Amino acid sequence: MEKYLFTFIVIALSLNLFAQKLERVEPMFWWAGMKTQELQLMVYGENISAANVKLTYPGVEIVTVSKVKSPNYLFIDLKLAVNVQPGKFDIQFTSQNKVVSTYQYELKAREKGSANRTGFNSSDVIYLITPDRFVNGNPDNDQVAGMKEKPDRSNKDGRHGGDIRGIINSLDYLQKMGFTAVWLNPVLENNMTQVSYHGYSTTDFYKVDSRYGTNDEYRELNDELDKRGMKLIMDMIFNHCGSEHWWMNDLPMADWINNYPDFKITNHRRTVNQDPHASEIDRKAMVDGWFVPTMPDMNQRNPFMEKYLIQNSIWWIEFVGLEGIRQDTWPYPDKNMMANWTKQVLNEYPNFNIVGEEWTLNPAIVSYWQIGKINSDGYQCYLPSLMDFPLQNAVSSGLRNKENWDGGLIQIYESVANDFLYPDADNLVIFPDNHDMSRFFVQVGENVDLLKIGITYFLTTRGIPQIYYGTEVLMRHDGGDHGNIRADFPGGWKEDKVNALSGDGLTDQQKEMQRFISKIQNWRKSKTVIHNGKLMHFVPEEGVYTYFRYNNEEVVMIMLNKNETEKKVDTKRFSEITNVYQRGKEIITSKEISNISEIIIPAKTAMIIELQK
Repeated sequence: MEKYLFTFIVIALSLNLFAQKLERVEPMFWWAGMKTQELQLMVYGENISAANVKLTYPGVEIVTVSKVKSPNYLFIDLKLAVNVQPGKFDIQFTSQNKVVSTYQYELKAREKGSANRTGFNSSDVIYLITPDRFVNGNPDNDQVAGMKEKPDRSNKDGRHGGDIRGIINSLDYLQKMGFTAVWLNPVLENNMTQVSYHGYSTTDFYKVDSRYGTNDEYRELNDELDKRGMKLIMDMIFNHCGSEHWWMNDLPMADWINNYPDFKITNHRRTVNQDPHASEIDRKAMVDGWFVPTMPDMNQRNPFMEKYLIQNSIWWIEFVGLEGIRQDTWPYPDKNMMANWTKQVLNEYPNFNIVGEEWTLNPAIVSYWQIGKINSDGYQCYLPSLMDFPLQNAVSSGLRNKENWDGGLIQIYESVANDFLYPDADNLVIFPDNHDMSRFFVQVGENVDLLKIGITYFLTTRGIPQIYYGTEVLMRHDGGDHGNIRADFPGGWKEDKVNALSGDGLTDQQKEMQRFISKIQNWRKSKTVIHNGKLMHFVPEEGVYTYFRYNNEEVVMIMLNKNETEKKVDTKRFSEITNVYQRGKEIITSKEISNISEIIIPAKTAMIIELQK
């Protein structure tokens, strides 16, 4: 009797192992018609590894089922036939020939033309938004059950309530200003105890943070951008997750996270990626170290982690309809995995664009990563674009520094002269500032004239311009603390007395800055000569820097005068490009110039002149 009772208990326990619902299947669904025929599912549930897996659906085949160290995970590798049809099918988990759990999986139909989507490019001007600090469109989601950090607008490092609905509600403003693309700092769940507003400590890679909205609202944002001919860029982080990510309580395997549980901080010596003399211990310290104690370093050399991240990025592109990705902390993850990721994304979306953050002032280091670069170590990446930090620093320094042999505007000139290092300098993202540095207005001493000169340069030189939210209304800050730099956009909250969206309460200077940026950006929209024309520049003289954008149809002359007084410039020096032109029209002031042989440039002013015969 005891023997039968023991057997009954074992069977009962075995069946009960799977009585509860599976906690996760990621990705939750996929699409028929993708170029890549492989799909790996990460399944999470209590003791799920004890189950057998089966499914029946035409064109879908189970290749392998992998058990790992934790008994609560299974990795299921599927092969999808080229002609597999959209539809739903059951994935069954069985024990002792009994179905103990079922997950209905769906292969969705792709939207028409999805593979051929056009990524952000040099015809665009990108508006960078820190979502928590922009506009609070839905106060009801400021505090959400289960989310650890509560709203506190008085805390510069706290959550303030900005969300996706607020961005959707502001799109007409952005369109009117002349922006054509939007890059949001990360919007995925950051369910961290504190300082979660910035978004760079992901706790769920498949879920928008509920204080920002829902996955469907994120897709709605893209749809609304599409209606306006605008694009959406998603901020992603492959290097690390948040220390309160759900899997940190139950890692699939020991090497899922580097240096765990006894973490080590990275040495941040990013040049070990290129340095032919670097030691292996230094390379490992850089790549495997944690960015900060609350950001565990994910091991991209683990093939399951690699697959998880690659599929996750493709899932978001397809689900939301993205036109671009900005990849955080580019040189920190395993560089071979990153090369494979970029290759796979561009295989699915040949016209897509990805920009990587390599924060260095050395253009040789930046250029190492760009697709088409021939490197001495044989490394080949497929990254189309990078953030042009060297140029940002040159413009900021050049406008602040006194004019001399190697200081002032010559710093800008010589920075661009390094373009020979890049396979495609026109595809670099150029910017006066971003969320991690002092605002450009502060960098130039809160001098509006210098700000205008800098903005004019970034909007007319080669590359893809990006402007940080609030630049257009002279947002400023005291000190260099991130919480202050990423201050609330005026008018984003109902109680705000100043409203940049409506103009209420703005000073005349702020309104003028809005008009200034809007004028150039809306002019720029249709100017292919600025988008992809060639660049010719002339060595700055006497505090004036002149450069030209030109193609077979048009020539535009841009002149930057940093002096405290107006300057008269004899244009004979530029005759190799101006010789057939006699007059022009200045874009910012709309003034006609009847004779371009001599140009008078007001003090601390930028001029954009369309040349005419």
